[in-house]
Amino acid sequence: MNRLSPVGRVLLCLLACVALTARATELPAQRLAPGGVARVALGESAKAPRASFNGVPVLVVQDGAQWVAVVGLGLSQATGAASLVVRREDGAETRLPIQVKPHAYAEQRLKVAPGHVDLSPADLARHERERVHLAQVMTTFTEPVPTSLRMQQPVAGARSSSFGLRRVFNGQSRNPHSGMDIAAAQGTAVLAAAAGRVIDTGDYFFNGNTVWLDHGAGLLTLYCHLSAITVQPGDQLQAGAVLGRVGATGRATGPHLHWSVSLNSVMVDPALFMAPSPPAGVSRQR
Repeated sequence: MNRLSPVGRVLLCLLACVALTARATELPAQRLAPGGVARVALGESAKAPRASFNGVPVLVVQDGAQWVAVVGLGLSQATGAASLVVRREDGAETRLPIQVKPHAYAEQRLKVAPGHVDLSPADLARHERERVHLAQVMTTFTEPVPTSLRMQQPVAGARSSSFGLRRVFNGQSRNPHSGMDIAAAQGTAVLAAAAGRVIDTGDYFFNGNTVWLDHGAGLLTLYCHLSAITVQPGDQLQAGAVLGRVGATGRATGPHLHWSVSLNSVMVDPALFMAPSPPAGVSRQR
């Protein structure tokens, strides 16, 4: 068996380091608009810089030779100039600009019975309690960074309602849709969009049976209206693992999955994290 000389071992190590450094991360698509994602280049350094946006820690990943901040822009983010605060290993602090542009989301106007719009005092009180808890869940920020930023659709089916859709009931505007609705049959298996840890499950007024996954560094996914939950907090899931079944629990008119992606404590468009669809007539390589 041939043994490498000390010089050979050093060269082999250097080649391995070069190959590792050159590896590109599959970043989400960029949309510099409310509900979108900004990718901000932070340059090269031996250690990852720390970054924050609107006072909230931000996901920083290595892409090739440089570090990149992947910043969630909430639906309530004001358009115009914003800034990312970056802190280097030596303590130096800089601000990098992010120019947030307007984006036109669809609007749907509906006429429904008044009882379907206004909550009873008891339901409103329950919703407020749950809202505080879920807001706390969204602040989760753990190490290490996600193993992948590419996500798979959690269940097969057509999108019955897209992210950002604003519904107006009887002339009253509601918050924009904070996720992607996917039509699927009752009981269909719902899969983890990426590897992660279960950090919350429960039955909530609007969301019904719900599962939250933590993928690391402020990247979370949310699965709602489930007919059954098959995991519990603390479970580590691989991408594609079953976490529940499609249902119509909570405020839902029929079986479907509501899927959301949260990044630095704001909801962003899940479609930005999915592999782009091939052109018509072109099949994917398997």
